Amino acid sequence: MRRRELITLIGGAAAWPIAARAQQAGKLPTIGFFGSSTVSAQGGWATAFLQRLHERGWNDGRNVAIEYRWAEGHDERMAEIAAEFVSLKVDVILAAGTPAALAAKQATSRIPIVFASVGDPIGTGLVASLSRPGGNVTGTSLQTSDTAGKRLELLREVLPNLRRVAIMTNVNSPVSVLEMREAQAAADALRLESIILEIRHAEDIAPAFGDLKVRADALYVTGDALLIANRVGIYILAASAKLPTISNAREHVAAGGLMSYGANFQDLYLHAADSIDKILRGAKPADIPVEQPTKFDFVINLTTAKALGVSIPGTVLARADEVIE
Repeated sequence: MRRRELITLIGGAAAWPIAARAQQAGKLPTIGFFGSSTVSAQGGWATAFLQRLHERGWNDGRNVAIEYRWAEGHDERMAEIAAEFVSLKVDVILAAGTPAALAAKQATSRIPIVFASVGDPIGTGLVASLSRPGGNVTGTSLQTSDTAGKRLELLREVLPNLRRVAIMTNVNSPVSVLEMREAQAAADALRLESIILEIRHAEDIAPAFGDLKVRADALYVTGDALLIANRVGIYILAASAKLPTISNAREHVAAGGLMSYGANFQDLYLHAADSIDKILRGAKPADIPVEQPTKFDFVINLTTAKALGVSIPGTVLARADEVIE
């Protein structure tokens, strides 16, 4: 082979689809599934992701390999997992949540990263813009902060005498803090007093409740990997304090929360799988626009409502996408 032809071939190899390059190297293209919380919290989303990959022709163990890692809401694990995926030389990283996406971006500017359920991808510096992400990162935006006001409106519909709401936030999480501020602003607009519960570690959750029963009429739990990982404990404490709650994800309600309103997480992970399919077939993350949620869910737990002595108005029940009994 002539030298010029060899140089052309080597140069062109960089543009080959990831799957083709992996087959040339004798291994399956590998996806690193980076869960920022726990299997129980994000496992359903991972299942939706896997289902869509299968629909797109990718089968784990046959023509693609998937490595799963779970940080369980611990900040120190985020960097460790990101570094591990880089050392494993995975072909693409699926980052489930903002902390995982930020850790992955900090660890590599070469490996494609697709995030799912990220609250503010521009504000956190993950992408330059939604339409033209730039760099090696794209994904699906959760748009959490935009729905904070809607959650408080739902709380007041159910609790007409609502005056004081406690807002639980992980102050180590930029997106959780952003949502907290949006919720504070919405509370001010509704003439509600807001009480901020600052969480940094799981050990801070139980003390945060303290005398909350006499200080607040309801609890707003922000979307965060640490908080969803500890959701069962949070709702046991909320039940003991007789506090109605609202959050952004169905998983909170299934664990004993009263209500949730937010983007449909499974739908976000279906779209994230679509982006990874494109990348495995040769597309660049920089050219794949960030998708925003189009499907939102309102979920109510009637068992929790009865235990708290809360009567859900028929007009509110009629708008629920799911009622857990």
